[in-house]
Amino acid sequence: MELASKYDPQAVESKWYQYWLDHKMFSSKPDGREPYTIVIPPPNVTGVLHMGHMLNNTIQDILVRRARMEGKNACWVPGTDHASIATEAKVVGKLAEQGIKKTDLSREEFLNHAWDWTREHGGIILKQLRKLGCSCDWDRTAFTMDETRSKGVIKVFVDLYNKGYIYRGARMVNWDPKAQTALSDEEVIYKDEHSKLYYLKYYVSEADQPKVSRKDEGNIIHKDDKGYYAVVATTRPETIMGDSAMCINPEDVKNTWLKGLHVIVPLVGRVIPVIEDSYVDIQFGTGCLKVTPAHDVNDHALGLKHHLETIDIFNDDGTISEAAGLYVGQDRMDVRKQIAIDLENAALMEKVEDYDNKVGFSERTNVPIEPKLSTQWFLKMQHFADIALPPVMNDEIEFYPKKYKNTYRHWLENIKDWCISRQLWWGHRIPAYYFNDKDGRRQFVVAEDAAKALEMAKKVNADVTASDLEQESDCLDTWFSSWLWPISVFDGINNPDNPDIKYYYPTSDLVTGPDIIFFWVARMIMAGYEYRHTFPFKHVYFTGIVRDKLGRKMSKSLGNSPDPIMLINKYGADGVRMGMMLSAPAGNDILFDESLCEQGRNFNNKIWNAFRLVQGWHTADVAQPEVNKIAVKWFEAKLKVVNKEIEEQFKQYRISEALMTVYRLFWDEFSAWYLEMVKPAYVDGQQQPIDKATYEATLGFFDTLLKMLHPFMPFITEELWQHLYERAEGESIMKAELQIAAPDADDEKFVSTFENVKEVVAGVRAVRNQKNIAPKVQLELDAVKQNAFEAFNSVIVKIANLKDISVVDEKAADASAFMVGVDEFAVPVGDLIDVKAEIEKAEKELKHLEGFLTGVEKKLSNENFVAHAPEAVVERERKKKSDAEEKIAALKASIEELKKK
Repeated sequence: MELASKYDPQAVESKWYQYWLDHKMFSSKPDGREPYTIVIPPPNVTGVLHMGHMLNNTIQDILVRRARMEGKNACWVPGTDHASIATEAKVVGKLAEQGIKKTDLSREEFLNHAWDWTREHGGIILKQLRKLGCSCDWDRTAFTMDETRSKGVIKVFVDLYNKGYIYRGARMVNWDPKAQTALSDEEVIYKDEHSKLYYLKYYVSEADQPKVSRKDEGNIIHKDDKGYYAVVATTRPETIMGDSAMCINPEDVKNTWLKGLHVIVPLVGRVIPVIEDSYVDIQFGTGCLKVTPAHDVNDHALGLKHHLETIDIFNDDGTISEAAGLYVGQDRMDVRKQIAIDLENAALMEKVEDYDNKVGFSERTNVPIEPKLSTQWFLKMQHFADIALPPVMNDEIEFYPKKYKNTYRHWLENIKDWCISRQLWWGHRIPAYYFNDKDGRRQFVVAEDAAKALEMAKKVNADVTASDLEQESDCLDTWFSSWLWPISVFDGINNPDNPDIKYYYPTSDLVTGPDIIFFWVARMIMAGYEYRHTFPFKHVYFTGIVRDKLGRKMSKSLGNSPDPIMLINKYGADGVRMGMMLSAPAGNDILFDESLCEQGRNFNNKIWNAFRLVQGWHTADVAQPEVNKIAVKWFEAKLKVVNKEIEEQFKQYRISEALMTVYRLFWDEFSAWYLEMVKPAYVDGQQQPIDKATYEATLGFFDTLLKMLHPFMPFITEELWQHLYERAEGESIMKAELQIAAPDADDEKFVSTFENVKEVVAGVRAVRNQKNIAPKVQLELDAVKQNAFEAFNSVIVKIANLKDISVVDEKAADASAFMVGVDEFAVPVGDLIDVKAEIEKAEKELKHLEGFLTGVEKKLSNENFVAHAPEAVVERERKKKSDAEEKIAALKASIEELKKK
């Protein structure tokens, strides 16, 4: 069946993806083959495909499809993440559009809305991945909050609590006022901000005013008509309502006069002590630090050390609380502006300066976080750091690129306990149950379900009933389920000895972004060693961040991120896949340009047209020409050599380079050289038949090339592979093993020699261009003294369009010569030259050289330049002058000779 004249990706892609699904091509079950396993980094359940997903999943699909063709039992497990903060925010937003507040609903009612939202939006991104060609085992699709995964999460929580690794306590945490939940340190993104540094007056208390004296030489004492005061520099004047002390460094000479005194918080009127601690940076601001234990991690530590009062002035939503006494109910950012005005009006502001600092923002909601003292659940991390660091450092788990080993090591060596609780309803509810003991004190037990919790509670208080138990309202951090992903997708937590987990685990490769190396990669390694006693994956391939051609990170706010589905509709999935991979070296950012997708589409068309060209040839029982024998032998060797190179590139996860290698193999070697060598000639307007041996070899090469291309471009390769020979129903290129022998020394030598043959052809073509001789004109080629490539004469004659190749003792006077290595070749041009065109070209070059010479002469005639410029510079200009004069003389002579013809 003949192909259409043009490649139509829309028709081809939908047809073959359905074919693969119908024949369960992506399905995997344990068998005797070597397994190859990848688990998808689960995208947010409510998300849609973006360029980062496109890159990540294209790479995974390339690896999975290649593994299948290597005869491995490939299993790519898809799934989605419940994304607590993001999903709950979207559900809250949707309810708000209907005039419903979350606080108006019971927990169960809210969760019903959340599940409705998830069912409505949850499958979108997975369907979009199908359009990209992703060959996931869809029957294995997992969700971090489905029954199997949820049961495993709760089981792990209970286990870690019983091991003493999980604890509950009041700690300073990162608080997201928009999502109204605690965050882990890794969920805080620090951004450079242009802020203000406010210098505030803290007057010495009335009782201490008489005590002020110069205690040390170098004291800087402030005084006005209201009395003595200290100056505090702060970027957050809105937090003064929570001040419990002022702190100075005991070694700070300029502030020793404040020792033992009390000061008054501006506007607030609260009298607070001046304390001393070496923590204070003498060089920052005035050396006086306001201490707000409830709203700064370091201040909290000072508060504990010096037994200071903790005053929490913020509500959970970032508004000012009753405890502040001022600005109650107003938003913290509005208060910052207003309090600056009020301090100025009260003459309590000494000055304001511009100040650049780093501010922590919530990774999910992009609002500034608040340090907040809060009772939360934590996971002790030192044990996990101890078991997860060595395997990466000793390459038991290999990172690509290697540079991320240091990033990983630094984080683990400075590990902090993980705040795993979130003040949300959408997520895995923490399995802690509260009740009162016999003395009425609040107690809790941790159990997998309420029934087990009741049994445990009764051991403390026999009178406790099921209705007395109150389950913890907080949910677990989403990453607490994701860190189990390589285990939980195979039900390895609940059923640790089931056939799937024993066969597919550890997985083979993980493809992910470096931005979640701590969130996810490190924690999966921890969970892997804790629960399977081995690594969760052998290799980690870190992709770069997709940026636009200006280097900006793609985002909705910048409007610089194209719609991936639009790109697929425009260029075809294969074109987009290739466009993504053309500039995607591991670990380096991708500067995406839509023109790369166009290049991918053009390559599709090249493959299509090459196939149609070969399909149009007719065979006959004729002898195989010498040029065809050489062409077949050369391309057989070339395939072996290039495949070896590609295998090495895949081993190093240089996947972009592997694509470029196979791209050049098809475009440059197969299309531009091999097909030109074997292409049947036209006689009297009729194409001649091709010998059967060459035609069969050509189809075989096409079969191999399609297999090599398939992981990168699955759709067009399936379409052409099905047209190449008669195929049975259910056959697919996906299951066609790619078997190419390793090159031997003869193959390497033949390929190397042929590169020189190409240079001979290139030399003849260069003469044609220089002398304006049309490609259709047959030339002679002389090999001077010897022809080192005589065995390839038939190739050179055909490709360079020669009459013959002769060995001569010396080149003809009218010949144009060129060198290939140490061998000299010459093309006798005689009367083949277009004299008029040659004269025009020579005169144009002469004019350019004469202008260049005039400029050099002008510089050398400048006495100041000759006298003061370095001798080497002057000598270089003189050399330019003599070279130009020599070339001008030669050109003039050449023009005169041409005019005589």
